[in-house]
Amino acid sequence: MYSSPCKATTELQTRYKSTCVILFAKYPAPDMAKTRLQPALGVEGAAYMAKRLLLHSVEQAVATGFTIDLCVSPAPIDPCWQTLKLPDSLQWSTQAEGDLGMRLLTASHHAFRKYQKVVLIGSDCPSLTTERIQTAVQALEQHDAVMIPASDGGYVLLGFKQVDESLFLNISWSTASVAAVTQQRIAALGWTLARLAPLHDIDEPEDLQHLPVNWLETSDK
Repeated sequence: MYSSPCKATTELQTRYKSTCVILFAKYPAPDMAKTRLQPALGVEGAAYMAKRLLLHSVEQAVATGFTIDLCVSPAPIDPCWQTLKLPDSLQWSTQAEGDLGMRLLTASHHAFRKYQKVVLIGSDCPSLTTERIQTAVQALEQHDAVMIPASDGGYVLLGFKQVDESLFLNISWSTASVAAVTQQRIAALGWTLARLAPLHDIDEPEDLQHLPVNWLETSDK
């Protein structure tokens, strides 16, 4: 037997409506964004790179067709966000107080009030494409959680069908143990995990080799 085109379309629409991708970002202000890239790019170059990464991440996320919540600092009402001319389809929220774990946990709790699947991403990974986000969401059809690790030991995407505070509390963020500890805690919860191929974040000067072709040629414009 096979599904009719109408049924398949309905199932796809249900998947899109039941999924929220939360993209965490801060405004790419000079001397405040991507400061670890300044030795290679300078203050303005690092800010430009942060802006380009953010716009690219938004573009890739919006193209998935899922609901995209841009969870930002400063708050969405800050005039700075108007300068970026971001898509009207975005939903907006303000990052909670506290460390990264508390911000991720709070945003996840809010999203689960309306959605059945929640996926967390940042704006540091240019190779986190539309197709890779869609593949991750599809993995949640068969698994309780999905992760795309980062080459530095963190992760660039984490998705789940329910949230538990153990995934975010008492984590040594920005260290090489983040992904491994998170995987251990997912296992402790008895959840199944789809672990996809690792990708590269752009945080340090040595990471610039992983940028798309020609990005550095215009980083000072």
